[in-house]
Amino acid sequence: MAVSPHAFPPRKRRPSAGSFMSPNFSNHQLIQSLLLLSQEISSLQPIRCLLRRSSASIIRKAKLLSVLFEELLREQLNGFSPSAVLCFEELYIVLQRIKTLVEDCSNGSKMWLLMQTESLANAFHELTVDLSTLLDIFPASDMNLNEDVAELVVLIRKQCSEKKAVLDPEDDNMRSEIMKMLDRIKRVIVPDHSKLSEIFDRLRLGDSTSCRDEIENLEDEVQNQTDEKSKSDVIALIGLVRYARCVLYEASTPRERRKRSVSDVNFPADFRCPISLDLMRDPVVVATGQTYDRASINLWIESGHNTCPKTGQIMAHTHLIPNRALKNLIGMWCREQRIPFEGTEPSEKVSVFHNKTALEATKMTVLFLVNKLTASQSAETSNCLVHELRVLAKADSDSRACIAEAGALPLLVKFLGPDHPNLQVNAVTTILNLSILESNKTRIMETDGVLNGVIEVLRSGATWEAKGNAAATIFSLTCVHANRKRLGRKTRVIKGLVELARVGPASSKRDALVAILSLAGERETVGKFVESGVVEVICELMDGQPEEAVTILEVVVKRGGLVAVAAAYHLIRKLAAVLREGTDRARESAAATLVNICRKGGSETVAELATVTGIERVIWEMVGLGTGRGRRKAASLLRILRRWAAGLDGVVMGGHSSTTHVSSTSIVLPGSLNLS
Repeated sequence: MAVSPHAFPPRKRRPSAGSFMSPNFSNHQLIQSLLLLSQEISSLQPIRCLLRRSSASIIRKAKLLSVLFEELLREQLNGFSPSAVLCFEELYIVLQRIKTLVEDCSNGSKMWLLMQTESLANAFHELTVDLSTLLDIFPASDMNLNEDVAELVVLIRKQCSEKKAVLDPEDDNMRSEIMKMLDRIKRVIVPDHSKLSEIFDRLRLGDSTSCRDEIENLEDEVQNQTDEKSKSDVIALIGLVRYARCVLYEASTPRERRKRSVSDVNFPADFRCPISLDLMRDPVVVATGQTYDRASINLWIESGHNTCPKTGQIMAHTHLIPNRALKNLIGMWCREQRIPFEGTEPSEKVSVFHNKTALEATKMTVLFLVNKLTASQSAETSNCLVHELRVLAKADSDSRACIAEAGALPLLVKFLGPDHPNLQVNAVTTILNLSILESNKTRIMETDGVLNGVIEVLRSGATWEAKGNAAATIFSLTCVHANRKRLGRKTRVIKGLVELARVGPASSKRDALVAILSLAGERETVGKFVESGVVEVICELMDGQPEEAVTILEVVVKRGGLVAVAAAYHLIRKLAAVLREGTDRARESAAATLVNICRKGGSETVAELATVTGIERVIWEMVGLGTGRGRRKAASLLRILRRWAAGLDGVVMGGHSSTTHVSSTSIVLPGSLNLS
């Protein structure tokens, strides 16, 4: 692996003096700023495992400078010449660059730091040369310095007179060894584990947790690189660290620290897909100018729709244009929040399959885990190994492909039983994470025992977390139309989801509701949901979770015909309450549902709605102040009520509005599938 000598640039550009100092700075303030900055550098620790000599040397120089600035403050000189002021300002800039370089090297990836030791040693030397140059032109003779201060200036000049960069031979040897290991992996040769262990110990990567932190730092480093070659090199190192972490320190424990997930934070509204209400991973623009997440709008189009879900307009074409600017903003925000962000557009993602070393490292890691799992005799060891597969399956699509191709799915089936709750959670969550990859959805549906195992966890899992992740897996599988039909025919799936939505805690309930909403897109499935009591569940949810409840009810009523309408009749007053007090989205769905109920339920249904006190005024308010779709639905509802009042029952039953109805694939529950 040939590493670019400039692949580890300081993350901050060279500052200008005007960035830090006001033109009105006094001499005293100028020296005081230099003193504070030099003291900040002096308080930094030398880099612990690499470049120690270079970092310690430049920190010592900063300490000497801090003494100089203290003496200058103590002298209380009345004024400086313009050349002295300019020299001090340039010193401030160099010190800022020193502070940035030391902090970046100390806080970043150790493995990537190792790959860049030569260029970084040169960077430290260049800064030392800059200090030396400024001290050479420092007008000490014009400043009436006392003898001690003048001698200090001479001492610092000598300290800065290094002839060449200092490169530690041990650092260079470690770098060479890592390069050899990467080359061996690329040629599908297993690296020497004893040498690997020795290097990781010297880099202070001596346990599973420190390796996990290193992987996260390398993932951040990928985003910092601007050229594809450097990105590819970093990804190769990620593969090596993942491999080392598994073979050197065994599998990780489920209690290890993890990155935050999207569910842990509130994300900006503009980053939310209008269909799924989840964070967009791959935003695209449709013909009407609206932006959606690619997966959600693809599902909408594949279901036969030619309208824009948000505006209701017919789309002139179905071409999807990547919204790269928004994607970059979302990616930056995710990195700031330390949330994993994986774009789905191949051209913008450096895949391990484009890097032979990274691919082979991933395959070696997966094969090691699968072989260990095959031979494992204890539940505790199996739990750690399955958890490691769970973490790896969360990492990226390439890892998911490798895990499935290595034959992990049949092994995971063995651990879906309720005897060991933690193992069950890890096994079903690994399957969930694997299901994100499109090709793995088919594997899961076709591999003997996997689907039935997931359904059994949904029905009788040992924990709510296991049941919720089983429901999330069902939802993931329904993204393929053929799977949605097949799953909708299974009574155990229908009953399991309805029961989980009825009695589960909030997080598990939500997983069930999203799966129900997706499956309700098939007309023949809705009747089974109604028979299983989904309308009663919706009734229970209407008070606490009205937005989710009315969204599902809208789809059920539209797809279920008269059976669903009859079941939903007693919810008319609750829907009217949502019209009065709900969110904009909830009011949209409530109005659309009432329109369908009134059209299909006849005059008795309309009469029930008409008896709600103040309903016409509420509908009028929505016509004037609601969203675009909400106003159209409210106008239709108002016409139905007025025709009923005029005795035109046939018009109520047979009339058709030109407004566009939402489909079950227009999922507006807050959030969608999250990796676990």
